[in-house]
Amino acid sequence: MAASPPIYLEAMEWDDTQPIPQDDGPDPVVLINYSVEFVEVMGYLRAVLEKNEKSPRALSLTERVIGLNAANYTVWGFRRECIDALGLDWADELLWVTELAPDNPKNYQIWHHRRCCLKKLGGHPDELEFLDDFLTDEDLDDGKNYHAWAHRQWVIKEYNLWEGELAFLDRMLELDARNNSAYNQRFYVMKHTTDMSVAVREREIEWVLAQIAQIPNNDSAWAYLRGMAEGFSLSTFEPIKKAAAALCARDPPPPPP
Repeated sequence: MAASPPIYLEAMEWDDTQPIPQDDGPDPVVLINYSVEFVEVMGYLRAVLEKNEKSPRALSLTERVIGLNAANYTVWGFRRECIDALGLDWADELLWVTELAPDNPKNYQIWHHRRCCLKKLGGHPDELEFLDDFLTDEDLDDGKNYHAWAHRQWVIKEYNLWEGELAFLDRMLELDARNNSAYNQRFYVMKHTTDMSVAVREREIEWVLAQIAQIPNNDSAWAYLRGMAEGFSLSTFEPIKKAAAALCARDPPPPPP
């Protein structure tokens, strides 16, 4: 039985293809109320996946599917296969996925696809600039985005882009002094660019104590302090005891009941 012509796709382009419906089993308990467009597009995607068709129309179809459900990891993987099979420019693909990022800032598949693009290209000179803009975008207001920071860690380690990272983190903390992601990134940078010796830790402890003095109830700063002092006795870092004593004197704890 021939399928009805597609409504949302170009009918002539797909007249040789029979869409494959979703198999919910003989007795589905609760059917999902998919839109007509979603059902149609996914039916044709199943068809091209079954045929393993890597063509321009298949690539175009992946874009339609991603537009309807950007979390569909299968279609992302198939899209990458299509790009390789068609010999397309991965730089163009990076630009395309960049346009999707603001509307899908916490979508794992988009960030993974971005990493795949960079691997294919051997890196990109504007990647840190993209991340700088993304994390400081006032409209997004998402300076703690886990996916963006995880991607940033991979980028600076993979392409040895450590220089200037501490300055960027200082700027992030100026925007939000309680940004735990920025503190975590600073620890990551120190761990990968220094020997984490006592001298390094002393310098970092002096720095973070200055942050705590400005905002004593900053949990992120205290967590960073604990990380730098971890594995050492308190007597190793005399400034911690002095700073704690000064804070207690300024804001003494309540008396015991």
